Amino acid sequence: MADRRRESPFELTESWPDVPSTDPAGEKARLFVLNLRGAIGERSVRSVAKDADLDEGTVRRVLAGAAWPDLHTIARIEQALGVSLYPGKGA
Repeated sequence: MADRRRESPFELTESWPDVPSTDPAGEKARLFVLNLRGAIGERSVRSVAKDADLDEGTVRRVLAGAAWPDLHTIARIEQALGVSLYPGKGA
């Protein structure tokens, strides 16, 4: 089987994160990022990354749709912000 590069979330929509993705995984990533942006509010990405004990670059790549948010990253950010960010079933 050929090694196929997995597209980044931003590659799965016309305009990240404003336009919905037809790819189910891309859409979950997009909704997660919209939830994350709302939860961050006026805070800096640096402060959120520090509170979540994550690399700032990781958080920035997720927000930009350049990286897929893994469970470790999601859990740490949700814990740091005290909110649930992952879109539920039907979202």
